[in-house]
Amino acid sequence: MSSASTTAADPVSPSNTRVGWIGTGVMGHAMCGHLIRAGYTLTVFNRTLSKAQPLLDMGARLADSPRSLAALSDVVFSIVGYPSDVRSVLLDPSSGALASLRPGGVLVDMTTSEPSLAEEISAAASAKGCHAVDAPVSGGDRGARSAALAIFAGGDPATVRRLEPLFSVMGKVNYMGGPGKGQFAKLGNQITIASTMVGLVEGMVYAHKAGLDVGLFISAISIGSAGSKSLDAHGNKILRRDFEPGFYVNHLVKDLGICLKECERMGLALPGLALAQQLFLSLKAHGDGNLGTQALILSLERLNNVSLENAGSSNA
Repeated sequence: MSSASTTAADPVSPSNTRVGWIGTGVMGHAMCGHLIRAGYTLTVFNRTLSKAQPLLDMGARLADSPRSLAALSDVVFSIVGYPSDVRSVLLDPSSGALASLRPGGVLVDMTTSEPSLAEEISAAASAKGCHAVDAPVSGGDRGARSAALAIFAGGDPATVRRLEPLFSVMGKVNYMGGPGKGQFAKLGNQITIASTMVGLVEGMVYAHKAGLDVGLFISAISIGSAGSKSLDAHGNKILRRDFEPGFYVNHLVKDLGICLKECERMGLALPGLALAQQLFLSLKAHGDGNLGTQALILSLERLNNVSLENAGSSNA
């Protein structure tokens, strides 16, 4: 894609595709590392330089704006915090990536964002002779580090297929439909995760109140029908009071807010979603928004005036 002789039919490879990446936080850093190790030429932009430095040490180049990054890139990925950030880094007429992306270039937004914004980005890209894919991911920091992310892609199917070599070094891409459908799939994923986390922490608080060793309890239920990836990833972290973020409470509150807005637009009642959003919002109100989502246990502890600290054995 980077040479004049490359056509839209040419497969993406390190030899012909320059990659740009906007947002090198918890998730982006690991995903960029996989691309560098796969041999891709990578240019990065991040508002906080220190978060990009390890990638620069691996050979990435630094751009001073999304616009300057896109001028050096054939495919531009973004994974930032909020829909307003997505709009700024991709669509801002003076500093956004689309302003300098060459015809035939591709924007790939991996932020969990609004489906309507994904549709807007796709239309704006098409008007410039470019392409856009919404491709939010699930799997958290562990999935990012191990290249085992679930990627939900929305957009032109041929474009998604062309990007398969890039997606494959980060995880498994799942084509969900046209523009915005990747975002819809990810929002459904977040609804499922949030309600599952509520069930996990409620079960742990119940076990504690019943006088059980909570570590033994979560080990016992993990091999039965109550077992889940959430339990495996977070059960022992909760017992160790390890609330380091694989995924921030603040970001899940944002995601669930988008879900509720979409439900209102659809005329859809999902009471479990509304409850989960309120419990996570309570964490944010207590100043815990920058903790990981497993910190939901704190909301249940406050509601019940209990603490699971030293409540049972923990398997690291």
